[in-house]
Amino acid sequence: MFEKTIKDICTMLDVKNDLSMFDAVVVKGVSIDTRKIESGNVFVPFKGENVDGHQFVRQAINNGASAALWDINVPNPPADIPVIVVEDPLLALQTLANQYRHELDLKVVGITGSNGKTTTKDIVANLLSVKYRVHKTQGNYNNHIGLPLTILSLPRDSEVAVLEMGMSGFGEIELLSEISQPDAAIITNIGESHLQDLGSREGIAKAKLEIVKGLKPDGLFAYCGDEPLLQEGVKELDLKYVETFGRSESNSIYPTKIEMNNQGSYFETSLAESETFFLPVLGQHNIHNALAGILIARHFGLRLDEIKEGLQSLKLTQMRMEMVKGKKGESIINDAYNASPTSMKAAIGLVSELEGYHTKVLVLGDMLELGDHEKDFHQEIGRMIDQEKVQLVFTFGHLGSFIAKGALENFPEDRVQSFSDKESLTRELTSIITGDELLLFKASRGMRLEEIIEGLKA
Repeated sequence: MFEKTIKDICTMLDVKNDLSMFDAVVVKGVSIDTRKIESGNVFVPFKGENVDGHQFVRQAINNGASAALWDINVPNPPADIPVIVVEDPLLALQTLANQYRHELDLKVVGITGSNGKTTTKDIVANLLSVKYRVHKTQGNYNNHIGLPLTILSLPRDSEVAVLEMGMSGFGEIELLSEISQPDAAIITNIGESHLQDLGSREGIAKAKLEIVKGLKPDGLFAYCGDEPLLQEGVKELDLKYVETFGRSESNSIYPTKIEMNNQGSYFETSLAESETFFLPVLGQHNIHNALAGILIARHFGLRLDEIKEGLQSLKLTQMRMEMVKGKKGESIINDAYNASPTSMKAAIGLVSELEGYHTKVLVLGDMLELGDHEKDFHQEIGRMIDQEKVQLVFTFGHLGSFIAKGALENFPEDRVQSFSDKESLTRELTSIITGDELLLFKASRGMRLEEIIEGLKA
């Protein structure tokens, strides 16, 4: 991880105070939370709407931090402890991350997209781990604070960092790309997430394409070639190495054969038609993510047998197409980490096609950040559910009720129910489950559907 003396840090940042008496103090790693301070950390305080982190600086030192940053606009910085006064602690954090990234003999893969970022991150990291020492974004550390913290936590012997890049508005992906300077970049797709901030899918595409701003001149840019908005945007970019993935035969890589079962997918590709890959993850949409990973793996010199090994041993971050068992033996697909119309349709499509279940139950909640037409998006999801392939539809939340409204255009009333509280929904599910059901849980993160799953799990 990041390890420097305060004298070193003073050469990396525009420091506003005299720290010569602390020159030899060593800092190891960075923290923004006094409750998670590790010995030697430098603490970074932020000024929030309700809480000012500067008031916890002395506590951070008492908890083991070696030093702390300090905003020059906050009065009375302590003089008896190593406090590094800077113009802006956030900018200083990002600057340290950028400089540390360049100190390391490291390749960076940056990943963004409306859906599939985390799954693709997991796939790429697992593939490259077959050959390299790889570290990846943990949890949701994918924004202007989380990404710098991820970089600063990298061991010095890291060979590859796989970094997820999230955003809610213009300029955010560009900043992350400039900080991390990726050697390869991926856009998984363009969906409807963040419509309320970016206004249109065209705006989303423009924001996602910012990932190439920091791409190395000889870096690889891989994107979903089935998306016309990305195709148009790429025409305006001066990029040396570009490859595409998707279902269309016009892509650099596309699937030529797919066979699915309840454990995952077997598939062949246009790049190696005699080779069958196994992906132990549910859903055709995850084959799409695997294709992006294969392009990156080839760019980094992996052989076909290494790619097969990396895919077959994959384990995804929790709550992404995670299959678990309920108390009565029912199968539960926990895909409750996030949701958009695109990912919701993909998950419903998967459940519709899986075989071997007497009853299939959808438990669907609100999809957030969809802008002015959010109700229409939810109702459309309800309409597209096939009553021949799904037996019961349960929805949760205000917007979820519009999914139920759409489903009732095709379903009998006794097969669709809408709930506003989790207790009632859990009771109803518990009363109908006999053990041979398949249940899908899908909603935006804020709906916390995993709380219902915990009540059903064995």
